[in-house]
Amino acid sequence: MPGPNHSSLPLPPDASLSFSRAETTCATVLFADLRGYTGLAEVLQPVRVAGLLDEFFDVLTRATERNGGEVFHMAGDSMMAGFGIGAPLHRCAREALNAGHAMLRNFAPIGLRWRQELAVDTGIGIGVHQGEVAICLHGPSGRQARTLVGDTVNVAARLCGRARAGEVLFSAAVASALEADGPPEKAGAPMQILHLPQLRLRGRSALIDIWCVPAAKRVLL
Repeated sequence: MPGPNHSSLPLPPDASLSFSRAETTCATVLFADLRGYTGLAEVLQPVRVAGLLDEFFDVLTRATERNGGEVFHMAGDSMMAGFGIGAPLHRCAREALNAGHAMLRNFAPIGLRWRQELAVDTGIGIGVHQGEVAICLHGPSGRQARTLVGDTVNVAARLCGRARAGEVLFSAAVASALEADGPPEKAGAPMQILHLPQLRLRGRSALIDIWCVPAAKRVLL
């Protein structure tokens, strides 16, 4: 597989005031979202919700960083992470999927405790896609943040939106990279993966092939 492509956009003399340098590279992008958040915020005091979100994002951040990823964005009840910026895509696909699986596994006892103590039902939906992205600084002067943009990011976000609570949806690009990477090096129970019917994502004209690390209720169907 050829290495990732890098290119930089030329900057005008006043670039620091108008826009930030953007670099094209390849990456695996993961979005994670807390299911049940709206209902949770409806019945709990805002300060209590803030504490729960801290617990939620701690799970996501730890899983991301332990698998070689970088958190690029957190807002509301969702997070965007990137894996393998400028690295071979087959390796970062495995890392991203391992991170998503760890998020689901590590959040499960927390979600159960919230249900028992607070009578709220929650879960995590995750979407993963890989391909070309632009990595750049984005935002108004003095408040810029490093982020990823492009169609790859949009597809990952749409897959996250379609994922059921407790599962990871990922694209054919990720599935192909996993196949190229070969079997995982770590011993243990294999991660269950299902090939699902093609899906049309909101805002996109073509159907896409999707796979998932399934929620238990999908396996039982």
